[in-house]
Amino acid sequence: MTFSVLAHDSETGAIGGAAATGSLCVGGWVLRGNLMAGMSASQGAAPSTLWGEDVLAAMQSGLNAAEAVKRITSADRGRAHRQLAAVDLSGNAAAFTGEKNEDVKGSLHFPGGIVSGNMLGSEAVLSAMAETAKSDQAFELRLLESLKAAHDAGSDFRGLLSAALLVLHPDRPPLTLRIDYHADDPIGALEHLHQKATSGEYAEWTRQVPVASDRQRVLD
Repeated sequence: MTFSVLAHDSETGAIGGAAATGSLCVGGWVLRGNLMAGMSASQGAAPSTLWGEDVLAAMQSGLNAAEAVKRITSADRGRAHRQLAAVDLSGNAAAFTGEKNEDVKGSLHFPGGIVSGNMLGSEAVLSAMAETAKSDQAFELRLLESLKAAHDAGSDFRGLLSAALLVLHPDRPPLTLRIDYHADDPIGALEHLHQKATSGEYAEWTRQVPVASDRQRVLD
């Protein structure tokens, strides 16, 4: 019921994810991140928000993405109905897709990240996402453009109702943007929100708040 992209930006140390679905509140259900661990997307027919948190904890403890995904998914008797993707701080990525998720389903790696989905409208969705995520655009824009490419290639076969973007950067405040319901164009609404959140007075204000690399930051 969802498609998602996760990536690590080796140049800046940022990690990020974006997702869209034909159901409500994709950001709250699917995306999780931790600058000490990596990024996760937990989705599927019966998604587990616990998986999203647990795989981050496993990576923070020292496991790479593949080891963490295997540990979390193998212990859950409901795994056939779920899908999990993760990217660690070295850019290693891994995913699991339970067989009872509805086709088209699966995942695809690209350098520094992974795309995943289920209930996709065509086989081309994942390859379109991955190819776009490898572009030379700014990190956040690559994630947003990946969602657009997925939509254009077949999308969620039910259409879309929600979309979200989560980017964590060591030198910037968290960027967590969610369109929890939009009947017409949630990805377009997410793009508009991103533009508003990264420009003007709001963007200026965010430059004074604490960040991971400067936990006491404030402008004089």
